[in-house]
Amino acid sequence: MKIVLPVAGNGLRLRPFTENVPKCLLPVAGKTILDWIVEKSLELKPSETIFITGYKAEVVDQFLTKRSAWGKTRTVLQGNPQGLGEAVSLALPFVDDDEPVLIILGDTLFEADLSILNDVDQNVLYTYKVEDPRRFGVAVTDSTGCIKRLVEKPQEFISDEAIVGIYYIKDTKVLKESLKYLMDNNIRTKNEFQLTDALEMMIEKGCRFRTAPVSKWLDCGLAETLLETNAHVLKGYDNSSSVNLPGVKLIAPCHIGKNVKIVNSTIGPNVSVGDGCVVENSTLKNAVLWDGVKVEGRTLDNVIVHE
Repeated sequence: MKIVLPVAGNGLRLRPFTENVPKCLLPVAGKTILDWIVEKSLELKPSETIFITGYKAEVVDQFLTKRSAWGKTRTVLQGNPQGLGEAVSLALPFVDDDEPVLIILGDTLFEADLSILNDVDQNVLYTYKVEDPRRFGVAVTDSTGCIKRLVEKPQEFISDEAIVGIYYIKDTKVLKESLKYLMDNNIRTKNEFQLTDALEMMIEKGCRFRTAPVSKWLDCGLAETLLETNAHVLKGYDNSSSVNLPGVKLIAPCHIGKNVKIVNSTIGPNVSVGDGCVVENSTLKNAVLWDGVKVEGRTLDNVIVHE
């Protein structure tokens, strides 16, 4: 199996935080978004992880030089982004026709059991039950759980299973053929080559798809939702009880990075302090501090501090 991670987006809704780094490298609970995604996928023992880069591609390339533990990796540049379908097609020349591929969008976090993919005999789309399906693309299934069709933002209720951006494709050859057909014939939706259009073609050709559940779908698309995601992830990644900082009050959950200096301050709850930070005479809660940030004499709540 190979993993494909499209990470070419420019993260405009997260400016100014994405002015110098791509969205996938924003910090959450002591790691980057990409760290959380890749480390989760490594349990599948992929033969290679392929990153489709675009915006700030050189930053991703540099980041990957520090992640040798991830095994074999490759970056492929999407120079003129024309949709997720095009992004995935750029990775497929490096995937054999009979080799499964797992596509995970590189800008959201999730809680799901990926180990089931070791034993499935069909294609799998992970979904999350939502209250308002009109905002999402959804999977419509039959009584056996097989997907009959995919519908983008249905205005009448047909399914509450939102497609979250985790796609396991066993029929790789048919995916290649479907994406090639879309691009050869310039078939676009909203002026882009869409992966879901290719998946629809695969279903029409008789490829079998089923859904698998995501128990938690964590949005990282806006500053406020990034802070909410940080707070949620910290519940399982709190190291405040193991940190000894005399004169400092730590309120769990928190994650304190390496080589930090914190003096006469209250930290928490829901605070991530990056490596090398200096915090003096301050109170922080519901906050993310990037590496190397200095905060002095401040009371901060619901903020991301990146410089």
